[in-house]
Amino acid sequence: MSPAAPSLEPITPHPGRRLSHTLLTQSWLDVAFLHWAADPADVAPLLPADSAPDTYEGRTYVGLVAFRMHGVGWFGLPGIPCFGTFPETNVRLYSVDADGRRGVVFRSLEASRLVPVVMARVFFQLPYFWARMEIRREAETFTYTTRRRLPGPRGTRDRIRVRVGERIEEPTPLQHFLTARWGMRHTFYGHAGHLPNIHPRWPLHRAELLGLDDELIAAAGLPAPGGPPVSVLWSPGVRVRFGRLARAAAGT
Repeated sequence: MSPAAPSLEPITPHPGRRLSHTLLTQSWLDVAFLHWAADPADVAPLLPADSAPDTYEGRTYVGLVAFRMHGVGWFGLPGIPCFGTFPETNVRLYSVDADGRRGVVFRSLEASRLVPVVMARVFFQLPYFWARMEIRREAETFTYTTRRRLPGPRGTRDRIRVRVGERIEEPTPLQHFLTARWGMRHTFYGHAGHLPNIHPRWPLHRAELLGLDDELIAAAGLPAPGGPPVSVLWSPGVRVRFGRLARAAAGT
């Protein structure tokens, strides 16, 4: 008799697990979430080998997420003020692994601090890029700008401008699907793994996209969006804890 297939992790606004150990702490602040629907067939080849696209009503999603990283610290220690605080913009996909765990798969991550970029690339093999970046606020309007430095393609740019609206008291199932993610999926030195995280429920706001000039999605190997995003959200942010890396299920 073949073993039963693992159950699919539910989408929940609060983490469904506890962390026995804390590897990393950080805050994600002033977060702009932009999402486009995508064909799972276009996304599947870009995921780790043991993962499949996570879908909602038959569609998967490409996310462009810009924010301010703040207070990165290791093993529960306070973050280093300068070293651990910087703008970041990432291109992300959504996956389900062989254990039924949902997670984010990063195609690229732009950051303005060189040392964290080098450490993330060398020690975690994450696709970080050093970029010239700025986050500017004017009343309720936020502008996020990025121009890639190294590694190339040098000059790849992104500019997002959003106006923040009212708080969303009851997010829709799709809004939870796009934001409530409790782990990162990545191939670390040839082995697929899941890095869990926990944080408070996202405080989400509606947002209006005032302007977008993006080259990051196409540079990440995805089809360039053919229209405006289907979802634009904003959050003041959350404090996050990451736990230990969990390897893939045996035999995957």
